Amino acid sequence: MSRGNYKNPCLTMHQPWASLLVHGIKRIEGRSWPAPIRGRLWIHAASKVPDEATIKAMEEFYQEIYAVDGITDIQFPKHYPVSRLIGCVEVVGCVTCEELQNWDALPEGVRLEGQTNFCWLCEKPQKLIIPFEMRGYQGVYNLENKIYAAAARGLMPSQNTSVVKFPLPDSKDPFSLKPGSVPCTTQEKKARDSGQVNTLTAAIAGAKAAATQFSKKGQSLQTNNISDYTTRSKGKVSEDDAAESLDNPVVGSGGASVRTYTTRSKSKGTQMGEAICSENNSSRNVEDDTNLTEKYNVESSQRSVVTKREDRNTSIGERRFDPGSARIMAAAIRNLKPSS
Repeated sequence: MSRGNYKNPCLTMHQPWASLLVHGIKRIEGRSWPAPIRGRLWIHAASKVPDEATIKAMEEFYQEIYAVDGITDIQFPKHYPVSRLIGCVEVVGCVTCEELQNWDALPEGVRLEGQTNFCWLCEKPQKLIIPFEMRGYQGVYNLENKIYAAAARGLMPSQNTSVVKFPLPDSKDPFSLKPGSVPCTTQEKKARDSGQVNTLTAAIAGAKAAATQFSKKGQSLQTNNISDYTTRSKGKVSEDDAAESLDNPVVGSGGASVRTYTTRSKSKGTQMGEAICSENNSSRNVEDDTNLTEKYNVESSQRSVVTKREDRNTSIGERRFDPGSARIMAAAIRNLKPSS
């Protein structure tokens, strides 16, 4: 099967989404870009340890969308390992969110998984008996040959009874299931009671909030880096001014993490003004101190040069005219005998 430039493609995902995918509970992998491969895709769990609130939100989300199709018995993973290669899936296609939500050939619960621009359709989940510790990368990347050779021998099928098959428009073309290949027809929604609708809506909202925490964290991280750089460049700001800037955050994309630049600028301007005002009053003292310092440095330098020269001459003289050394040398010469 064609894989483009990928030999053993792998994708790094955050937990709990990574384990939910290789256990067969998650059938749609949402991305902002279309799937570049078809066939086996290895799944690597990122290093961030998932918090209990995120795990709970995602498990409740899948409980609700599975319940729409009458499935209530879901075996969630007992552990969510991080920094590990944990399994693989088969990517059979990629469609848009609108296409997935209106695809009448799929169960309604699967259609509800489509919450992103592009939906990667995954089948045949397999998990590793012993996850492999390794480092992950951004995007789709090739798995190292030695890791692939070892991992391929340690796979086992996931125990998920609700298997979903995504029909290909053209069975001879593995890339035929792509954006634009599925007709978008408006589906009639089944009548549900208000309690079920509210629960489902809350579960979807919780899943979206859990998924967007990483993008918000990225924005906050970028803002914090900028704030740290600004703080370092404004190192002359006093502690009182720094505390004032922390108490007055600027409303922006980073929220409370964005610090007030104006306060620091004003503080620096105030310090510069005070320095200018005091410069005229202390100019004479500065000049006097400078002259005294220069005079002291010159005298110290002269004394240092003379002292060094005397020390050097003294040491040289001692080595040249030491009488003890001369007597020893003379005795050694007298004792020399011509060789026979």
